Amino acid sequence: MAREKQHSQKSVFGEIVDWTLAPLLILWPVSMAIQYFFAYSIANNAYDRELRDSVVAVSKQLHLAAGQLAVNDVAAAAVIVRADDDDATYFQVRDQRNALVGGEAALPAAEFTPEMEPHRVYFRDDHIPGAELRVAYMFAQVPGMSGAALVQVAETVRKRSRLASEIIGDVLAAQFLIVPVALLFVWLGLTRGIEPLNDLTAAIHGRKPGDLAPIDEAGAPDEVRPLLGAFNELLARLDASLRAQQRFVADAAHQMRTPLAGLKMQAEIAMRQRDPVNLQHAMRQIVASADRTAHLINQLLALARTDSDAPPALQPLDLDRLVRDVAREWVPRAQEKDIDLGFEAADAPAWVEGNAALLRELLANLVDNAIRYTPAGGRVTVRVAAGEGVTLEIEDTGIGIAESDRELVFERFYRVLGTGAEGSGLGLPIVRGIAHLHGASVALLPHPRERGTVARVAFPRAAGAPERLRPAA
Repeated sequence: MAREKQHSQKSVFGEIVDWTLAPLLILWPVSMAIQYFFAYSIANNAYDRELRDSVVAVSKQLHLAAGQLAVNDVAAAAVIVRADDDDATYFQVRDQRNALVGGEAALPAAEFTPEMEPHRVYFRDDHIPGAELRVAYMFAQVPGMSGAALVQVAETVRKRSRLASEIIGDVLAAQFLIVPVALLFVWLGLTRGIEPLNDLTAAIHGRKPGDLAPIDEAGAPDEVRPLLGAFNELLARLDASLRAQQRFVADAAHQMRTPLAGLKMQAEIAMRQRDPVNLQHAMRQIVASADRTAHLINQLLALARTDSDAPPALQPLDLDRLVRDVAREWVPRAQEKDIDLGFEAADAPAWVEGNAALLRELLANLVDNAIRYTPAGGRVTVRVAAGEGVTLEIEDTGIGIAESDRELVFERFYRVLGTGAEGSGLGLPIVRGIAHLHGASVALLPHPRERGTVARVAFPRAAGAPERLRPAA
């Protein structure tokens, strides 16, 4: 369906030409009909004046003779309405009883209605067998006669039709000259109008493959600027994505070089050992190095996920239950270092919009850091609190972080000197990246009562704080 829609699309130039010509082709015949109507009205007005004069002249020939209506001179009346070479003319006079007094008997009689005025000339279109007529008529009052006499003068319409046709012909001649010229100017205007698009296309085609600089919008037409703005935003996102990818590749190459070299060296040492005890020790070193390398790879992959432009799929989840499950997984590691790992649940539902896999990664990095930098016999407490928002805290009694380093530790590969603990410097950058994807904030605070650090992540509460979604205890 998408492919069919794509194939059905036309060029902007073609669309504009189509929508310019189509209305013209539709409206032109309509315009012709309207113009013919007005041309025929003009012709009617010109010849109707002659008919009006003829009706008035014939009405002046009426008189009463022995109480009967008569025409003074029928021949004179006929001369008044004489025909020409183009049209035939007729007159008719009828008395108040509608009896024919003189003229053409075939003319249809007109009926006097109350709204008509005596001696006023009226017009109508009518016909007799074989001819269309234009009829002028009036109801004349003759002194001494009760009622009104009908006087009609009719004319065939050949002159009128010919005059209307001549008018239309003159108009059409002008239109046949003007319309092609107008279409030419439309074509030239459209060609000039889309010239900036052609220039823009040429400029984009002429760019080097790695050139992701924004396109200058200064010379672009107003209609194209929103498109250029969106395209420049896309270029910016693409540039950021490529930079993140390049940074990840560079970081991965830099960070993997040392552990791989160490693994190779330890393997060479193990190959030279003959004493089983020394061989076992060398193999344990290799396993430990492999574990550190795997941990580093996992952190690099997590960092790549936080750098991705694609937003993670978020859904309502109970942060309290998720944190409890993750803390339970780290109990064996804490026991190995003789550290008391505790969990404090929230007093209220702690629902957030989140991605469970990413939040597990965030929590794992924070707990790992707390255990790593807390000496034996210390405490690590993981707690969740719910209020207007949901807060996650990992509190430890470790070596603490100087105030000057609390922001620097969120930079990639930055490590506080003199801690004596191993690490890659990626854990906290991963935490901040995941928090950002969830609309959360991260802060490192000093322990409120003793030496140590509190890592606090503040989440926005899920919309509606769905009590009904909270799992049963």
